[in-house]
Amino acid sequence: MTVSAEVQITDLTVNDHACLTFGEPEELLDLTAAFVRDGLAGGLRVVWLCEEPQAALRELVRRGIAVQPAMRQISVVAFQNGWLAGQSFSAEHAVEWLCSQMEASTREGYAGLRVALDMGWALRPVRGIEQLPEFEEKVATVLPGTSVSVLCQYDRERFDPVTLASVSPFHTRSVAAATYHSDPLLRICRQYAPPGIRIAGQLDRAAADSLALALSEAIRVDGAITVNMAELSFIDLSCTRMIMDAARSLAPSRPVVLQCSRAVATTFVLLGADGVPGITLAVADER
Repeated sequence: MTVSAEVQITDLTVNDHACLTFGEPEELLDLTAAFVRDGLAGGLRVVWLCEEPQAALRELVRRGIAVQPAMRQISVVAFQNGWLAGQSFSAEHAVEWLCSQMEASTREGYAGLRVALDMGWALRPVRGIEQLPEFEEKVATVLPGTSVSVLCQYDRERFDPVTLASVSPFHTRSVAAATYHSDPLLRICRQYAPPGIRIAGQLDRAAADSLALALSEAIRVDGAITVNMAELSFIDLSCTRMIMDAARSLAPSRPVVLQCSRAVATTFVLLGADGVPGITLAVADER
């Protein structure tokens, strides 16, 4: 059993031109929220180019990011307003847009800039899409010597291997969620915002070693822990006990949030989770 991730999202620093590959929207949003959170905490200006800015802001809030006090520091921009005027892409125009964001960051007195680029627009029938590798190459030439980091986000399930291979050489870092278990029935991975682990699918004693490793690594990080089981449809009693025991082992100053569906919550209630100090049993919203 191995933990797969070349670089953690929390390890990114200035000058990084990172390629984030993700397999599901929840993973993308979690990793992006951590990238945004750390940028705001470091006093940097943060820009996120995405499809639906209002939905993106709501997702940041849902993950504990204090968006409202930072509205002057963060800018969430729609594809159309950033790059895709007239459903046409130009590598030169896109780099000019990036440079304008860099100039604005310096002009406004920020220590640096973080830019998250959701590359989902490139899956559309957009004129000029063949310039995508050229854009990535140009980004690689403008970042050295600056206090700017760029996170390019590619859906590994939807982008073809040839496209991913064509843009990969221009990135200095490769980022993915640390994954402890992944098969058609179960996925256990690290959650970055809020910190903890995320479990989706069906969990039983067959994945006990993976669950134990995920919990132990989460415990080693200071602060509160969230066990996100919103997409978990089944958990057996042995794994429920393991999560409960891990939560009980923490000091009262380190609360544990168990986020799950109503069906999964009944298993935790059966073992008394709703009566343990420091444990919050949160029934996930139906979304």
